[in-house]
Parts: sequence; structure tokens; C-alpha cells
Amino acid sequence: MKKLKLLWLQSLTCNGNTHSFFNHSDLFSILSHFELIYFPLIETNYTLQDILNKEVKCDILIIEGSIKNDLSKDGQNIKGLIEYYANMVKYIITAGTCATFGGVFKSYDSENISGFAFDREEPLENFTKFYKKLISLPGCPVHPKWLSYVLLMIANGKRVPLDDKNRPQELYNITVHTGCVRNEYFEWRVDIKGFGHKEGCSFYENGCQGPYTRGSCNKILWSDISSKTVVGTPCFGCTEPDFPKQRLFFTKTNMGIPQYMPLEVPKRAYLTLTGIAKSFHIKRLEKKLIEYKDDS
Repeated sequence: MKKLKLLWLQSLTCNGNTHSFFNHSDLFSILSHFELIYFPLIETNYTLQDILNKEVKCDILIIEGSIKNDLSKDGQNIKGLIEYYANMVKYIITAGTCATFGGVFKSYDSENISGFAFDREEPLENFTKFYKKLISLPGCPVHPKWLSYVLLMIANGKRVPLDDKNRPQELYNITVHTGCVRNEYFEWRVDIKGFGHKEGCSFYENGCQGPYTRGSCNKILWSDISSKTVVGTPCFGCTEPDFPKQRLFFTKTNMGIPQYMPLEVPKRAYLTLTGIAKSFHIKRLEKKLIEYKDDS
């Protein structure tokens, strides 16, 4: 069977998504399913100049980086180049939050920078044009196994079910809070201040965005072993359209109650449950916190 031709294009980027995918343990096995036209870190039969000259054909376009209206390379407008190949291909994948929603660079220049098909939450004009072949993979950077999941689904001719922002449901229909090893501390409101602690929840004190953030970071672990919350760092919501937020590691509260409710949780139900939870003292959990503080 003829292999699909895969092209990876970069716009305004820190290269984080390229390096994330390059560190996938099965990178070359995954890429063996495709004819690689261009990838920033791997030598191919085509040069970047060939790509700029529009001398190649491809079936899958992976876009990395925010879209800036006037960004150019060797006299070629990058936005126009990306749209040229986007019209040609069968599949478009936005790898990372910058390519999907605008990300960090959008915070620097809100007028001239956006994602490929979204400007934060809002769909752009080309969303309607490309949405049938668009797959959004936000993340800062994108998890390498999220990208490999999509690529292998495409290689095997399988449909990828998507949500309203064209994100794969298999990867983004849960929150980062799902699977978090600190869920019991969250449920009983056992807080802790600071980073790197083995026990305790960071939601109430350190601004953990896990309950607000769509992604499977705590089910598909990084390097198969870890995640931010596993090592005691708050999730900072990097897959969401409004990333990065100001004051990442701060929980805004009203009379000790977080201002924003976890996704799809009614405020009244949340206040009732957390009020009851806070009235309990779970000696087993509190004892572990005390032991950890004594050890440090």
C-alpha cells in the first residue's frame, strides 16, 4: 500500500513540539508508516527550500507554532505557505497550543498572532474551510503519544472522533484531574503549600488547573512514568484556549472558596460537597503530610 506523505511545517515556535515528538520512544517505528517529506530534526529527500518553492506534494500537514500575519522565510510568507499545503492535504494536524489556539505568542501580540484555525476560543474564517480535515492537538508541548495516536489512526484508515474544537475525544474528553494521584487529597480538601511535595493537593493553594483542563496527562504519562501533578507541580492548563493565564500558581478565592468551579460541576453541589469535606479530619491523610514535612 502506498504510504501517505507527511510534511511538518513550523511557524512562530520554540521548537518544543518538534523535540517532544522526537523523544518518542517509538519515533522511527511510527514514521515508518509514512513517507516523510520534511521534519525539522530528520534528514529527508527534500530540503526546506524545496518546501518553500512549493515543489512537493503531501497528504498530511502537521503545523507547529502560532500563525503570525507578516512572518516570512527567505521572502516566503509562512502563513500563505501553510495555507497552500493545507489546501492540498487530506489531514491537517495542529501540534501544540500555539498552532491550535495561539498560545504563548498570542499573549505577546494579540492583534497579529493566532492559531491556525482558532483565535483562542473563537474559530477563524478558515476553520469552516478546513474543519473536515483538521485535528487539533493542544499542549505545551503536545504529548508525543497523543500525536502518535492520531498518526497511527490515520495510517490504519481509522476515523478519529473529535469534539467541538476538533480535538480527539479519546484524548481530551477527560480532565487532567482524572487519574491524578492526589485526588483523595482534593476530595477531602487536604491542601499543601509549595511545590515538589509527595502528598497533598495543589488546587486550593497553588492554582492547579487540573479540574479545568482537558487532557489525558495523568492517564497517558510522560515518558510512561510521570506528570506535573505526580511530581508535585500544579497543572497550569496548557491545553486550554486561554493558556497562559496570568498568575499561574495562584488560586483566586472568595472567602476561602475557589472562584471557578471544576468543569461542568454545579456551584451549589460543589459548595455543599466541599463544605462537608472540610468539616472532616482524615487522620490517615494528615498524618502522611506531617511525616513528609518532618522528613524534609
